[in-house]
Amino acid sequence: MAYIDYPSSYYAASANPAPERPELLGEVETDVCIVGAGYTGLSTALFLLENGFRVIVLEAARVGFGASGRNGGQIVNSYSRDIDVIERSLPAEQARRIGEMAFEGGRILRELVARHGIRCDLKDGGVFAAFTPRQMAHLEAQKKLWERYGHTRLELLDARRIREVVASERYVGGMLDMTGGHIHPLNLALGEAAAVESLGGVIHEQSPAVRIERGANPLVHTPQGRVRAKFVVLAGNAYLGDLVPELAAKSMPCGTQVIATEPLGEELAASLLPQDYCVEDCNYLLDYYRLSADRRLVYGGGVIYGARDPRDIEAIIRPKLLRTFPQLQKVKIDYAWTGNFLLTLSRLPQVGRIGDNLYYSQGCSGHGVTYTHLAGRLLAEALRGQAERFDAFAALPHYPFPGGRLLRVPFTALGAWYYTLRDRLGV
Repeated sequence: MAYIDYPSSYYAASANPAPERPELLGEVETDVCIVGAGYTGLSTALFLLENGFRVIVLEAARVGFGASGRNGGQIVNSYSRDIDVIERSLPAEQARRIGEMAFEGGRILRELVARHGIRCDLKDGGVFAAFTPRQMAHLEAQKKLWERYGHTRLELLDARRIREVVASERYVGGMLDMTGGHIHPLNLALGEAAAVESLGGVIHEQSPAVRIERGANPLVHTPQGRVRAKFVVLAGNAYLGDLVPELAAKSMPCGTQVIATEPLGEELAASLLPQDYCVEDCNYLLDYYRLSADRRLVYGGGVIYGARDPRDIEAIIRPKLLRTFPQLQKVKIDYAWTGNFLLTLSRLPQVGRIGDNLYYSQGCSGHGVTYTHLAGRLLAEALRGQAERFDAFAALPHYPFPGGRLLRVPFTALGAWYYTLRDRLGV
């Protein structure tokens, strides 16, 4: 099998030193076999190890190879569909449970960073930026909604205040969430992997799960080995492929693109984002950006449904960057990369069990940095027999995409076009 290394990106180029973990050879036995060494798999492993489980993690490439090591690095609270949508769609008790968990993932992330001394450039403060009065009204309602669930470190920003936070003329206002923030995402994953190993967990890289024999003690096959376990946790998200057909049928990998500028220098960087907050706008297909520790602007946006890799990422993202910061016209782009996330039709996570011993969480729909850490705790709780919170998510319906797998890309792209048009018209 060909060796799979990290794709070229700013994160891979600036990653903390980390060992290469050995490929799985031969048959081994454990309590829990986790498929995927991203945030979902690693956080699940940490919580299980803390509760006395034996854990083996299988990774097809390298730790954090997928979305966990390529994302925009932003800590954004709640879910891709906010709590008000959940309240309108679900029975009151289920909606309350899910709403109460909307801000837990960010807390878990910070707890893990502190407990295990993870060096990932953690910074506090995230801004939602509004282009229109309609979007600003939405943020005002969102603030009241989140405060109703006890999330209070929020500040509405008028036109003057947002210019003190972001040196762009595009926005009419915004909302600052001081429990939001940003991190070096690959270094977070590498730090969590080291923590897993410090607690006795085993991680095998270059070891894709190619087949699962289901049964009382499922057997997970890799090209050169097998893991027999009491439980299997499927944590591959957009990189799980067709390993479990019933999961692939109701989700869709999507690509998002990110660029990183050359280092801007202290003065220019501070003029763009004086408080070093991260920013995302309020459009349906949103842009997001932040400063790295070495003062590059990391800027992402756009979605490619079906997860094709575009030929020229810079040509897609640089115009977006310059609309936000025209003062960067002459700045060089040092890195450009793409990564996949998993979209569900409802844009809410898909969580559940297959049989008695295959557990899964997938479909963060672009809100993965925080949700995956919550998912790790919920999966560990469920395997310990405390499934009430897990079941609140497991009861969410998993809708198929209209037209099945063949037509899910064009139908979804058409829906995105509709919402993008609404954003542009300000309606």
